[in-house]
Amino acid sequence: MGMKDQDKSEQWQEQAKQKAQQAREQAQQRGQQRGQQRDEEMERLQQEEHDRLDQDYDA
Repeated sequence: MGMKDQDKSEQWQEQAKQKAQQAREQAQQRGQQRGQQRDEEMERLQQEEHDRLDQDYDA
């Protein structure tokens, strides 16, 4: 009977490990998406700033 219980606990640990791994991967993906959005936002702001400077220069 001891063996069966041990198998169960090892299985449980394996499942817990896999769940933790999945959670980490999902968090990473969300972080990357947020980072990408931030980069795009920064690019847009720089472009607007650049356009403004061009207009000032022309005037």
